[in-house]
Amino acid sequence: MDERTRQTPGRKNQRYLRRIIQTNQRLVTISKRLILYRLLFTDHRPSCGTILYMKHELIYQVSNRSTKEINGIQSLTTNADLYRTNAYREVDKKARVQNGQYFTPPTIAKMMASFFDELPSEIRLLDAGAGIGTLSAAFVETVLKNPNPPQLITITAFEQEKKFLPFLRKTLNSCKEICQSQEIKFTFKIKSDDFIDAAASIIRPRLFENSDTRFNLAILNPPYKKIHSKSTHRHLLRQAGIETVNLYTAFLALTIGLLEPNGEMVAITPRSFCNGPYYKPFRQIFDEQMAFKRIHLFESRNKAFAQDDVLQENIIFHAVKGKEKQAVTITSSNNPIDEINISRSVAYHRVLNPQDPHRFIHITASELDQNIADRIELFPCTLTDLGINVSTGRVVDFRTKQFLLKQPTKQSVPLIYPHHMHKGFIKWPHPTNSKPNAFIHNQESSRWLLPAGYYTIVRRFSSKEEYHRINAAVCEPENLPGSAIAFENHINVFHAWNRGLSPDLAKGLAIYLNSNLLDLYFRQFNGHTQVNATDLRSLLYPKRDTLVEWGNTYSNQFPDQNTIDLLVERELKKMTDIDKPDPISAKQKVNEAIEILTSLGLPQAQQNERSAMTFLALLGLSPDKSWQQANSPLMGITLMMEFIRDHYGVNYAPNTRETIRRHSIHQFVQAALVVENPDQPSRPKNSPNWCYQIDPTTLSLLHSFGTIAWEENLNNYLDTITTLKERYAQERAIIQIPVRISDDLEITLSPGEHSHLMKQIIEAFAPRFAPGSQLIYVGDTGDKWGYFDAKLLTSLGVTVNHHGKMPDVIFYYHEKDWILLIEAVTSHGPVNPKRRIELQVLFEPVKDKLVYVTAFSKMTEMSRHLSNISWATEVWVSENPTHLIHFDGLRFLGPYPDNL
Repeated sequence: MDERTRQTPGRKNQRYLRRIIQTNQRLVTISKRLILYRLLFTDHRPSCGTILYMKHELIYQVSNRSTKEINGIQSLTTNADLYRTNAYREVDKKARVQNGQYFTPPTIAKMMASFFDELPSEIRLLDAGAGIGTLSAAFVETVLKNPNPPQLITITAFEQEKKFLPFLRKTLNSCKEICQSQEIKFTFKIKSDDFIDAAASIIRPRLFENSDTRFNLAILNPPYKKIHSKSTHRHLLRQAGIETVNLYTAFLALTIGLLEPNGEMVAITPRSFCNGPYYKPFRQIFDEQMAFKRIHLFESRNKAFAQDDVLQENIIFHAVKGKEKQAVTITSSNNPIDEINISRSVAYHRVLNPQDPHRFIHITASELDQNIADRIELFPCTLTDLGINVSTGRVVDFRTKQFLLKQPTKQSVPLIYPHHMHKGFIKWPHPTNSKPNAFIHNQESSRWLLPAGYYTIVRRFSSKEEYHRINAAVCEPENLPGSAIAFENHINVFHAWNRGLSPDLAKGLAIYLNSNLLDLYFRQFNGHTQVNATDLRSLLYPKRDTLVEWGNTYSNQFPDQNTIDLLVERELKKMTDIDKPDPISAKQKVNEAIEILTSLGLPQAQQNERSAMTFLALLGLSPDKSWQQANSPLMGITLMMEFIRDHYGVNYAPNTRETIRRHSIHQFVQAALVVENPDQPSRPKNSPNWCYQIDPTTLSLLHSFGTIAWEENLNNYLDTITTLKERYAQERAIIQIPVRISDDLEITLSPGEHSHLMKQIIEAFAPRFAPGSQLIYVGDTGDKWGYFDAKLLTSLGVTVNHHGKMPDVIFYYHEKDWILLIEAVTSHGPVNPKRRIELQVLFEPVKDKLVYVTAFSKMTEMSRHLSNISWATEVWVSENPTHLIHFDGLRFLGPYPDNL
């Protein structure tokens, strides 16, 4: 074999060294770089041991050189958000709302910045409606953490509010300083022009040859405000070929025009553009030029902009200009702080179908949602196929005041408002409502009327709190005297081309429109509370014979919800073999579980679908089972997630496991609904066999849900719940591990190997190697803050919040003025180079006093982790407590200077 091509360990290591130099050349000192180059370009071929040494030295050098830089990077978004309070003082809430200004919270800003994929080496970023610069700061912060950061970042920030400009400039100057410290060229432009005016003037003449007017990336939280049809903004947009009704879609459309081919955009917006006739021109622009890559939903409508009291369904989307339309990743989380719960890939045409003339955007976050869409798409008919049309009620009351009457007369006909709808029918006249009940009937007013007959009507608007978005009722001529009828503009009317429907057809149509299946499907593309006639025309409907058959099942009393849903499900099963669970039964079971958790006094944070489905999994309760069939299997969290996936169509992401444990299961245990490890109470916390089971008393109560005995049993249960909590607390206390901290203080830790090792660290390691030291902190697998002397740590200059990633044990060694950070390794890793950097950042104010120690129970355990242990740290093994292993460095058991 030729010498030049032989794959020896030395040559492999040379290539590895070259990658080290290329990846870290900004952070490695000149002297270290010279050593690396000497190894690379001399005949000496470095051994694996040399490579390991240089790898650790390089990481150690990076940690010492870049701690301040890391802190600066991490504080960019936080510092930008600190300006929010001052900005709010400068421009009060009323003025901000009037201008549609809602600042982006840091958590959302960071999430948005993380959506960008492969970044170009030269970034030209547009931040339209920049505010105080939170999005730009989050973008820069995210980019600088990339292992291959760009060479150049240019940000163009548009902000018309002059009182925000000083804060925006401070934010961008901070970004510039951090980038320069990383040897990345950074420039920015702040434009106080009206973005619509400036962008429209560029797009109108197509002046795209100047690179200053084109961007390869855009990140934005556009203002939300309606645009008047005769306003200057509307005129400018029309000149640029854009027809839209709101500032946020205007900003999006203009940004699309300013992006270069393959340019990427990440934006947070209301969901309302996904449907409705007013946003159709924008959806056409988007579909012609952009392709979705990712869409993120927030399950809670009031969490995204909670600080501004915004009650709006918002989405974050990532789209690319001109890209081939491929599968879209749809993710969701309960709120911006939670980790992503659900992630799934959806074929592009299932999100935005090019054959759909309305270009509606369907967002199905889970398999359950997709199951709903699949069922609706089995229905074969459009309204045209059925010979039916739907239109908005003709009477606009403030324009027809001369024809309105409070009470009917011989010269009037009934006037129907939404408040006349009652239990599936029309209650007319309304005895108490102040609105008119009648409309004068003469030759002049006839154009606002329809002939008497059967009609199906749907409210155009519903409140956010209502159970159904679509609410339908049957209008029967027998109860409405006269030869004609008037419908007010807040009603949608189904008619046979301006005449009444057949009685059974009208009644069957009302059944379908009031079904839970249709309502859930409608919510997938309808992001607001308005139900437009265009939306109703876009739906698929059962065959005419089916609707007539349904209508023939009732006369004077409208069917209850269960009967309606059963009729729809039976028809679907006639049409095809359905092997997926009924989504309506699944939703109903989840809603019942939420009702139970609420009745049991669980906090608001646990009154959600995630906790409800976790609860159902613990009961082994699939959608087709009754509460009387609930049981109590032993389950770990992984099994719960699999149960939820198989029976409720929600495939939670793997990282949701900890969210379920901390934000659902933990509260169930505290409320005495669930017992931990009833088969082995002493099981270690970090055991893979850790499991949970519904308490027998709780199970007995749940068997009565839905029966007449439920209320009485619930009250009796709530009277005894305190006793249950006390009993379980006593059982847990019996198996705790006692640890002596001082002569007069003893604490207890949760049972398990990890706690036993921490006990040895406190009682054996510290007295021998740091005599007289004072315990600052000891973690506990059951309670992270098992013992914490926050006052002592603060006095040393360190403040750690509850999000800090603390080591297992911390001591302060008074004699040496050292702080010992100790990791107890039983399942997780030792103090490796990455963990060393994390701890140094966390304890930045006292980094010159830090001593890093990894503790193991046995030598065999240490040997498994040997290759990962960082240099300049210590290792202690409890089975040989009198020895300490020193991993390199200038001194034994001591902190290292910053310039090592």
